[in-house]
Amino acid sequence: MDSSTTSPAGPPPSLVRALRKVLRPVVRVMLSQGITFPYVAELLKNLFVDVAASEFRLDNKPPTDSRISLMTGVHRKDVSRLRAELQQTSDAVPDVVSLGAELVAVWLGSPRYLHEDGSPLPLARFASEGGEQSFESLVAGVNSDIRSRVVLDEWLRLGVVHIDASNRVCLNAEAFVPSEGFDEKAYYFGHNLHDHAAAAASNLLGGKPPFLERSVQYDALSEASIALLAKQSGDVAMKALLAVNKNALALEQADAPAATARHRMTFGVYFYSEPVAADTAPSPIPGGTP
Repeated sequence: MDSSTTSPAGPPPSLVRALRKVLRPVVRVMLSQGITFPYVAELLKNLFVDVAASEFRLDNKPPTDSRISLMTGVHRKDVSRLRAELQQTSDAVPDVVSLGAELVAVWLGSPRYLHEDGSPLPLARFASEGGEQSFESLVAGVNSDIRSRVVLDEWLRLGVVHIDASNRVCLNAEAFVPSEGFDEKAYYFGHNLHDHAAAAASNLLGGKPPFLERSVQYDALSEASIALLAKQSGDVAMKALLAVNKNALALEQADAPAATARHRMTFGVYFYSEPVAADTAPSPIPGGTP
């Protein structure tokens, strides 16, 4: 990547407008959690150094402190301090998220746990009641070192599952992201926004081949129409997520024995709506955007 695309006069105004729009909901989250500008300024300083050091190398060699200082505008003494701190930090996935994601993927991707239409089966709590089609067997098949009761209690707290009238464990439709548990939701907030932004950033900077990053936009709809479209979007999205998850699970199991380099992927969808200001004219070109 090259840092020379910004002109001496400053970044393109169109990019500045886009950044303001992208950062606005993130700033709202930060303010709601009592995060102040000085804290964010130090966080951004750390990130500027991190990205410059890891992604703007010459001949695959780490840049010097002086070059990072020149690229980022961060003082060289701060660069040296921050690089030392970065070596001690970790972005490890929380255990509850890692195990939970794997269990959900297996439940939604393995034929033994699915109805014929692809929806997840309710599972008996114990193998003594449901055999292989039980929550206990599901957990044991992924991690035999943890008791299924521990996972169940945590998932009930997070809203990932519920117990039906027949005392079976039922996976909630929105189980790709917990409905409760701030730390768990914060993890997915960072993961999903990062991967969406990373795909869009790669496309903006001319990455090849371009990543899938599309949307459908309309801005002259009634509240009732929004409700209908939200329902349709949710139904279509879950079908797409289930289909991709099922294929990805099978491919990962087939790829596991190979000694090739590992890659990760994210496929996501979203729906958002908000009121439009009364004095805002409808967009002259409704519909999908590239």
